[in-house]
Amino acid sequence: MRDVESGPSSVDAPSPRVVSPTVMTMVVPRRRSTALNLANLLTYGRLVAVPVVVALLFWPQDDTARWIAVAVFVAAAITDYLDGYVARTYAQSSALGRMLDPIADKLLVAASLLMLCADGTIRGWSLWAAIVILCREILVSGLREYLAELKVGVPVSRVAKWKTAVQLVALGVLIAGPAGERVLPGNGTLGLVLLWLAAALTLYTGYDYMRSGIRHVIDDER
Repeated sequence: MRDVESGPSSVDAPSPRVVSPTVMTMVVPRRRSTALNLANLLTYGRLVAVPVVVALLFWPQDDTARWIAVAVFVAAAITDYLDGYVARTYAQSSALGRMLDPIADKLLVAASLLMLCADGTIRGWSLWAAIVILCREILVSGLREYLAELKVGVPVSRVAKWKTAVQLVALGVLIAGPAGERVLPGNGTLGLVLLWLAAALTLYTGYDYMRSGIRHVIDDER
């Protein structure tokens, strides 16, 4: 019987496991467009209100149209405060909103003033109050656009906020027109007094803005 020498058994080493590379795909959540945030929607609503108020004022002797115009104007005026509040509180400020907000404000005021002048609600010497307000809005808009190119912002003063409030109240009272007179005699006179007060505040704030703007222009040229 042959002796069989038993050598150490050779065991094949396991081959390394090859892991196929996996392509990792990172899913980036889509950023919601700021164009449709609540603050901007309120501004859009104010823009839409402008042609509605103008259309309703084409019927100056229709009480129903007048009261609807007042309601639409008041709602639009409220959004002037709300859109800024929402933008600040919920961090919804955007370049689009900053551009459209003053445009909506000026369109609402200018369109209402022009229609009230056209239908005779604002007449006589009170036309000068309307002219002062319109000219100031144009001058300040041009100044702001120029200063924006210089990366200079002109903060809104407290007096300017009061001017805006008085101006909107005056226009709301005047838009009621003959319908308002039948409910509150002297309504038209009250509206014109408030309009003159708004014009006085407009002159003051306009001068303040122009002085500040001219100072920045002079400093930029040095």
